[in-house]
Parts: sequence; structure tokens; C-alpha cells
Amino acid sequence: MATQPRGYVTIDAEECKGCGLCIEACPPECLELLPELSSYGVHPAHYTGEDCTGCGICFYACPEPGAIAVYRAGPPPKVAAAAIPEATLA
Repeated sequence: MATQPRGYVTIDAEECKGCGLCIEACPPECLELLPELSSYGVHPAHYTGEDCTGCGICFYACPEPGAIAVYRAGPPPKVAAAAIPEATLA
């Protein structure tokens, strides 16, 4: 069973300058450069959609303000104890 990502990243392709610093800094290696060019003529970074821990290192490594946003997933829902019906004696 695969583990759920603990976060996700959005990258604004028009703000990203394709330097790759976020990709080099990402511990789970969940970022890559797109093969398509942006309107600036660079290959922007892209979140693969898997394995993000929500650490934010890519955000801090990025020299372009506003290019990367990191979101952390909320804690897993707590499982409520099942209500135990009262046993009735016949």
C-alpha cells in the first residue's frame, strides 16, 4: 500500500525561470523540468504529483518570488471508536 503524500506543490510556469534549483533541493525528488517551453522560452519546473512531504525546501531554494507554493496536507482523520451497543440479556 503506497503512502499518501503529506503535501503538494504548485508552480506558476510563467513565474518559473527554469533554473532547476528547486529540483536539486527537493529531498523526495518530486519535481522535474517540463519538456515544453514557457512563454519565456525556458523549461519550467513541474510537480510530479507524488511523494511530496510538504517540507517547503523547494520554496526556499527558489529565487523567483511567487513561483512556488507548498501546501501541507492536514493530519490524517482520527478514527472514532465504534459505538458499542449495550448488550441486552434475554
